[in-house]
Amino acid sequence: MALRQVKRLIRARPTLEGAGVRLRRAFGFGNTADFDPFLLLDDFRSDIPEDYLAGFPWHPHRGIETITYVLAGTVEHGDSMGNGGVIAAGDVQWMTAGGGIIHQEMPKGDPAGRMHGFQLWANLPAALKMTEPRYQGVISAEIPEATDADGTRARVVCGTFWGKRGPVEGIAADPIYLDISIPPGKRKAFPVEAERRVFAYVFAGSGKFGDASGPLAVPTEGVAWLDTEPPAEAGNRTLVLFDGGDEISAQAGEEGVRFLLVSGRPLREPVAWYGPIVMNTQEELRRAFRELREGTFLQHEPVGKGARAAAGKRRRK
Repeated sequence: MALRQVKRLIRARPTLEGAGVRLRRAFGFGNTADFDPFLLLDDFRSDIPEDYLAGFPWHPHRGIETITYVLAGTVEHGDSMGNGGVIAAGDVQWMTAGGGIIHQEMPKGDPAGRMHGFQLWANLPAALKMTEPRYQGVISAEIPEATDADGTRARVVCGTFWGKRGPVEGIAADPIYLDISIPPGKRKAFPVEAERRVFAYVFAGSGKFGDASGPLAVPTEGVAWLDTEPPAEAGNRTLVLFDGGDEISAQAGEEGVRFLLVSGRPLREPVAWYGPIVMNTQEELRRAFRELREGTFLQHEPVGKGARAAAGKRRRK
């Protein structure tokens, strides 16, 4: 097996989004070629309601898929297709915007005021940019979890891992999306197909990735000339971008480590991106915004007011 080394170590940056939601953005600031087929990863964890209650009021999307994974609190959502529902703790909503949808997402804290979750954007290939919008909503109990002999756990949201298959299917980027927890001090290796782009996002504890031979082997973004202590570990809110190979190695720190491990097959297509619209050419991008102004943006008929069948969250029993 060829061990993937760390290509970049990136601290998520504070960002203001939506109607005033304070979050951390791990990537999505500019050129995202290294992350293809993924475009953006936002970490919207806060215990202060004022940071998130303004939410993400009605806004359009075209040409992408959005993946919302909630750890605490809830996200209420609705859209131009007539769908609506709630994404609760442990749930995942995978929305394919396709040819166009207008929706809103309004975070609500749990009784302690916590709102913790992530949103990942995946690009759609040119052939599927204008496909019909759809949702795949998965409640927490439907996400399988695999546990290894050393106590390492993996929730399998999408793809196949350790004999478990995630419930989200039919995604263009053929992603594998895992929530992995490694106990304190344990070292673990995870196979990843060589042709995939892969990153880890640490959100609890800390760990070393790659061969962990020394901190200077880990290049970082945003290094200033006054920085004289290179990071030896990837801690909370740190993204690890891997180079080529077919295996990931992770060494948990004293408190263990929990991270998202996400991989996908690169599209290798041109990207024309402005705000919530991601197309292949500038002309397609201009057309999308022209349609928004003219009221012709939505390409598919609504399924009916209040429809829930594909709303992104099945009824809890």
